[in-house]
Amino acid sequence: MKIVVIGTRGFPGIQGGVETHCEELYPRIAALGHDVTVIRRSPYVTDDNKLSTYKGVRLIDVYAPRKKSFEAIVHTFLAILKARMLSPDIVHIHAVGPAIMTPVARLLGLKVVMTNHGPDYHRQKWGWLARFVIKSGERMGTMFSNRVIVISKVIAGILKDNYGFDDSRLIFNGVNKPRKSESNEYIESIGLSGVPYIVALGRFVKEKGFHDLVEAYVKSGLSDRLKLVIAGDSDHEDSYSSELKKTARKNGVILTGFIKGEKLNQLMTNASLFVMPSYHEGLPIALLEAMSYGIDVLVSDIPANRLGVLCRNDFFPVGDVDALSEALKKKCEVKTDTRNYDLSPYDWDRIAVQTEALYRELCP
Repeated sequence: MKIVVIGTRGFPGIQGGVETHCEELYPRIAALGHDVTVIRRSPYVTDDNKLSTYKGVRLIDVYAPRKKSFEAIVHTFLAILKARMLSPDIVHIHAVGPAIMTPVARLLGLKVVMTNHGPDYHRQKWGWLARFVIKSGERMGTMFSNRVIVISKVIAGILKDNYGFDDSRLIFNGVNKPRKSESNEYIESIGLSGVPYIVALGRFVKEKGFHDLVEAYVKSGLSDRLKLVIAGDSDHEDSYSSELKKTARKNGVILTGFIKGEKLNQLMTNASLFVMPSYHEGLPIALLEAMSYGIDVLVSDIPANRLGVLCRNDFFPVGDVDALSEALKKKCEVKTDTRNYDLSPYDWDRIAVQTEALYRELCP
């Protein structure tokens, strides 16, 4: 089969949950014998990832304006036109914002699979017009796609409640079993060698709740015993991300910027606690990654984070800084051995086979 992928910013090494999802999934789809092309957004192509192929996947770069309000919709429209020229068997659109262009793809005669990674219109960075457009994308993708994939049962419930749609296919996000790092070179370079620390990962946008985490960390009085490290950055620098960085540095928080590979491996291998204070998630890959390292976790009690393998004391009420501060203290009072989570449903090889099977329904 010939498959064209749209909706992701691209890969390799581009920050974001959808980007990580696609970077793991599509080389596996290609390895199953399929012709896979991923259309990337031009602003995210740098000297480090300016490639024409990656692990058997062809990469094509198409213009996108570097403005968060228009980036996804303009790029998706142009990417669909490009996809039509490639005559694929299937176009796979990721995320509900880009899915607003699903009717255009269908009018051009393309078969469309859409993966709903979560209700992005709940993200706090969007104004009312953007929320309306993104929710319209969810509706258009649900109504006009040939097949709809959801990455969690929570999202399946949203589609059923909002649109009476109960034919979505549940295919989880995945995680790789890591080979833990035996090196300390990177964490030594940022002052963490032999120092216990809390780690958080993600983009610097308001719905990730890092402002709550920094405030709770200061309130907890733990700074003389543990460091707080936040790995990530903003896609579009704004007043929120600037203020977050300023406040974090003022309170001794270590900001690594966006990291992957060996640097991230070292950071996760040696972490004492992983914290995710998000207000909104689909099925968080960062949480699955932390669990794959056996790290103790503390997460907000939003539906997407309520994985069955977690315990009651792994949660705190979302947005409650005082509760998060107390939960941090309780977690850090007890020395927790490496935890063993059952992550078998989140195996990327299994996910690739499930996705290919869905493709074959459209192209027997």
